[in-house]
Amino acid sequence: MSTGGVIVTNPPKADARDVEALSAFGVATVGEAMGRTGLLGPSIRPVQQGVRVAGTAVTVLSWPGDNLMIHAAVEQCGEGDILVVTTTSPCVDGLFGELFATALQQRGVRGVVLNTGIRDTQELRDMGFAAWSRAVSSQGTVKATGGSVNVPIAIDGQVVRPGDVIVADDDGVVVVPRERAGETAERSAAREAKEAATRAAFLAGQLGLDRYGLRDTLKRLGVEYLSYEEYTGAGS
Repeated sequence: MSTGGVIVTNPPKADARDVEALSAFGVATVGEAMGRTGLLGPSIRPVQQGVRVAGTAVTVLSWPGDNLMIHAAVEQCGEGDILVVTTTSPCVDGLFGELFATALQQRGVRGVVLNTGIRDTQELRDMGFAAWSRAVSSQGTVKATGGSVNVPIAIDGQVVRPGDVIVADDDGVVVVPRERAGETAERSAAREAKEAATRAAFLAGQLGLDRYGLRDTLKRLGVEYLSYEEYTGAGS
């Protein structure tokens, strides 16, 4: 069956220094630093816990139930990359497993993000290969239909281009456009510094109501403070 497709070689990538800088921050911090954008949906979950990775995207567009283009993508992957896979229509079959991870780990790939199913999850944890997926499924696949590698793809409404930065941890996955990587790293650092100051204030006993000026917000919204007796009418 001829379905066409393209394998793009050597696409531009985010600067390695910016990727390294972003690796210091969690997904929530990076997403907030970009104005609450770039987050993949909450259904993309890690198969491990306590792992954070950042790397440059190698993208794959496959047909559902077919992992041929993942085989093609392995050749395009290198040190510091993260493989990002989606399909032309929804699919939760196990497109990726331990053998793929072995090949990618040997090439210096830092992890995989799948808008599909994954299998061999225990083996992946044992070998220390980080993975995020929409589902866990033992259902196998075929290798019969063409697709594309290193083209823009969409997951949960977010466009992922080859060379964009992927940051993934226990909270999920965020994509940072390669042109914004340096700026986003700076904003993430500023946000962490601000949060550190807030954390110190909370440890000292300050309330968020006062630190964020929320008492006036409550008043403006008509939220009242009533004693228990006033609220229940007790004693009247």
